Amino acid sequence: MTDLLEALMILCFGLSWPISIRKSLVSRTAKGKSVFFEVFIWIGYVFGIARKCILFSQATGPLGWLFYLAWFFYVLNILEISVDIGLYVRNSRLDAARG
Repeated sequence: MTDLLEALMILCFGLSWPISIRKSLVSRTAKGKSVFFEVFIWIGYVFGIARKCILFSQATGPLGWLFYLAWFFYVLNILEISVDIGLYVRNSRLDAARG
């Protein structure tokens, strides 16, 4: 049950990143975004992945499919936020060039 709740939490977080990425692409500005906020969330995902690695290394029996589903969502989310951080850097440069 806890793996299901974790997978659902990560899924819900993951659904918001494509929206943020699209906004960053379309707006072409870094105004209103905080790179520190995104970096701290990225670090949180790293901790979540580290937790999964520790659980995997300590497993004495088979791990359920929900464990792997949550793992997949952690990796997907960290990739999405990495893209959004990259867009923040690009948009900051565009903002600097404009003004």
